[in-house]
Amino acid sequence: MRQRRETASAASKGSIGGEASEESSHGGESRTTVHIGNPRRSSFVWLALLLIIIYCCSSIYHYQFQSMPVPLTADEAGKRGFSEIEAFKHVKALTEVGPHPVGSEALHLAVQYVLTACQSIKKTALWEVDVEVDIFHAKSGANDLASGLLSGRTLVYSDLNYVVLRILPKYVSEAREESILVSSHIDTVFSTAGAGDCSSCVGVMLELARGVSQWAHGLKRAVIFLFNTGEEEGLNGAHSFITQHPWSKTVRMAIDLEAMGIGGKSSIFQAGPHPWAIENYALVAKYPSAQVMAQDVFASGAIKSATDFQVYKEVAGLSGLDFAYVDNTAVYHTKNDKLELLKTGSLQHLGENMLAFLLHIGASSHIPEGNSTEAEEDIRKNSAIYFDILGMYMVVYRQKFANMLHNSVILQSILIWITSLIMGGIPAAVSLTLSFLSVLLMWVFALSFSFLVAFLLPFISSSPVPYVSSPLLVVGLFGAPAFLGALIGQHLGFLLLQKYLLNAHSKRRQLPPIIKAAVVKMEAERWLFKAGSFQWLILLILGNYFKIGSSYVALVWLVSPAFAYGFFEATLTSERLPKPLKLITLILGLATPILFSAGIFIRLAAILIGGMVRFDRNPGGTPEWLGGFVIAAFIASLLSLTLVYLLSYVHLSGAKKAIILATLMLFASSLAIVVSGVVPPFSEDIARAVNVVHVVDATGKPDEGQNPKSYLSLFSTTPGNLNKEVEQINEGFVCGRDKTVDFVTFSVKYGCWAYNDTNSGWSEMDIPTMHVLSDAKGNGRITEVSIDTKGSIRWVLAINTEEIEDFELKDARDSEELISVGKKNGVDGWHIIQFSGGKKAPKLFDLTLHWRSGSTHNSDTPILKLRTDVDKLTPVTERVLTKLPRWCSLFGKSISPYTFAFLRNLYVNF
Repeated sequence: MRQRRETASAASKGSIGGEASEESSHGGESRTTVHIGNPRRSSFVWLALLLIIIYCCSSIYHYQFQSMPVPLTADEAGKRGFSEIEAFKHVKALTEVGPHPVGSEALHLAVQYVLTACQSIKKTALWEVDVEVDIFHAKSGANDLASGLLSGRTLVYSDLNYVVLRILPKYVSEAREESILVSSHIDTVFSTAGAGDCSSCVGVMLELARGVSQWAHGLKRAVIFLFNTGEEEGLNGAHSFITQHPWSKTVRMAIDLEAMGIGGKSSIFQAGPHPWAIENYALVAKYPSAQVMAQDVFASGAIKSATDFQVYKEVAGLSGLDFAYVDNTAVYHTKNDKLELLKTGSLQHLGENMLAFLLHIGASSHIPEGNSTEAEEDIRKNSAIYFDILGMYMVVYRQKFANMLHNSVILQSILIWITSLIMGGIPAAVSLTLSFLSVLLMWVFALSFSFLVAFLLPFISSSPVPYVSSPLLVVGLFGAPAFLGALIGQHLGFLLLQKYLLNAHSKRRQLPPIIKAAVVKMEAERWLFKAGSFQWLILLILGNYFKIGSSYVALVWLVSPAFAYGFFEATLTSERLPKPLKLITLILGLATPILFSAGIFIRLAAILIGGMVRFDRNPGGTPEWLGGFVIAAFIASLLSLTLVYLLSYVHLSGAKKAIILATLMLFASSLAIVVSGVVPPFSEDIARAVNVVHVVDATGKPDEGQNPKSYLSLFSTTPGNLNKEVEQINEGFVCGRDKTVDFVTFSVKYGCWAYNDTNSGWSEMDIPTMHVLSDAKGNGRITEVSIDTKGSIRWVLAINTEEIEDFELKDARDSEELISVGKKNGVDGWHIIQFSGGKKAPKLFDLTLHWRSGSTHNSDTPILKLRTDVDKLTPVTERVLTKLPRWCSLFGKSISPYTFAFLRNLYVNF
């Protein structure tokens, strides 16, 4: 008998791909040779690979979203090209006007500037082109959107003025019957000059209009440039154009330009409902930037915002595209939305893409009609899946094709898994279960570790969101714990799987202990890798079922690693013992997923971090740690999803200790920076969002008298206390949760207030009034109320829908109906009316209330809550604003009050 020879795999410990063999012969049996790869990997190679992947992800993000085209001068662009230098001049002129909200003199100056620029375009246009300029005065109107952020509100407007420019080929008679709408808004919120939102959009549109006016050859339809006002107060300019302007009837497609930050690449984040626009954009865009993932996030309501594109889709039934600048999103609606932060090349990027797109569709023989008459299911089947690759190429396909593709991949994957489990029997089924358990443990530990840090941050840091001004801190604060948790969770699953496989192998075949241990480790490693594919398969099934456009991400993270594994690793027999996973399998398996998704993942993280500045919509209404939890959940989920393949290679590596040590050092250094305050949470360029409002509160009940209370309110939509700010202001503010201020559209549950010197700068004659004119309690109670806003042209009124079934609002001057009787929806028991307008807007209104038949008539409950805003500074407000720390900025929003506000209630027992 030939003597058995054993060579332990440990003999070549530290090499990649070293082998051991076993030879045996028993009686007449033939000799069998088993080759087993060494399960030990070089720690140096693994660490190098990790650093390369991190570098590649960073490079992809910068190339896809941060690399900008070279700005062109007017001479370089030529008459028919786009020049950023010329567009920038318009942006500069508009920002020099200062903040220009609706109803302000500054807005009038901004509108006049745009009008003059449009008239100049008309004078210099090509002789074969007709250019028409209209300064439009919108009458009163009401915008009642059924979905999204503005649901449950009626947005009333009056006395809006804006500019509309139409360019059409002179000798194409039918051009007047079809047009393409390009839209943005001139107005800003009261807190910023709006270099990004949206003077940059207006500047691009003016230069686009000049460029289009120099083209005639091939154009078959008109291009309308709408420079509207009233967008910041509730999309009112777009609504008034669609419902009142005669040119709106000719519009076949709408393109909206927006900003939720300043500069960078203007990306498409909404497209459709018809896919024709995005398909044609992909054909001609020089620097395409579009992500259906951003559309999914926006549609989910995770981003609390709305754009004019919603009006064009819902009210006009149009299809089109919605662009937005989202770099530096933390400066949105603050003083830091300024010209200095507008990145060079940003305007050139949007301008060149738009010019090529407009000329292409302007010459197209046909533009599909909107989808307003199509069934919702048909719209969904025709919706587009779209994304760009490195800002160089666009991939666009329709949902119908996506269904076929996804179903095919899902079916094949399920068949492969079923075949594998049948061949492997019960051990394979148990191994799959345990490997998927390792995935679940990754999620549990990654989320738990990062949640713990998020929970503790408010107690050890000066701010619950100390990473806003330095977003890279998130990598150490949340990324490191999540990475460590994912590694620990998967390693626990690896140990459980290893224990089961040891037992299974001892029953199946006799192998020397050393070789058996090596075989089990390598088989466990393979199951962990395959569990990653199983995880992404589940996500693809769910995404395909709910028709989520971003499901393409699950597709590439499933198919690419699975293909690499099948090509380099898979065997057709269970008798062959496993070898260590090849490095080439990991590299080729992850190359495509990283290329397709690394950039957008990082971009979404940046948007999320910047959004923490305005996270607390009802200041003090959420726990301080909740914002951190949101960031932690995103980071931990992202790492659990994407690291499952990579970490499966670590357990047979000598790099585990080095990785854990490096991760802990990264976390410790980030935590030390935060605790020490070396890097402040906010800066002069990335400021904390605050509001300083002089409040005159006349909400007392009739039996309590109507003596108004005057005080100064300081609050912030950025999580965290205001102790440091109050200390620097030094105006006698008291902070806490003892005083809830109801601003009608939101409530301040944590804030600061001061009563010193608050009785000057206003008089009781300025307080708005609500008088009951009549109260008929016969067959259906009807109450007539007169509302006098006393000079305010911006106000909000909440109507108690638990007591009031319906209502009607009229302009008391001429009895013009502003809101008619009809079905009204509410949110949390209230229907909100938001009013804004120009200087000639009405200030006296008649409100008719129709009570519910089963009304409880609770005398402690107000039926009406009114807030009127006045754009002025009282002496105490002006003094406080001059002392406001440089790391703070006033924050404006359609629901936010100005720096002076009156509060008034009308109770049931009036």
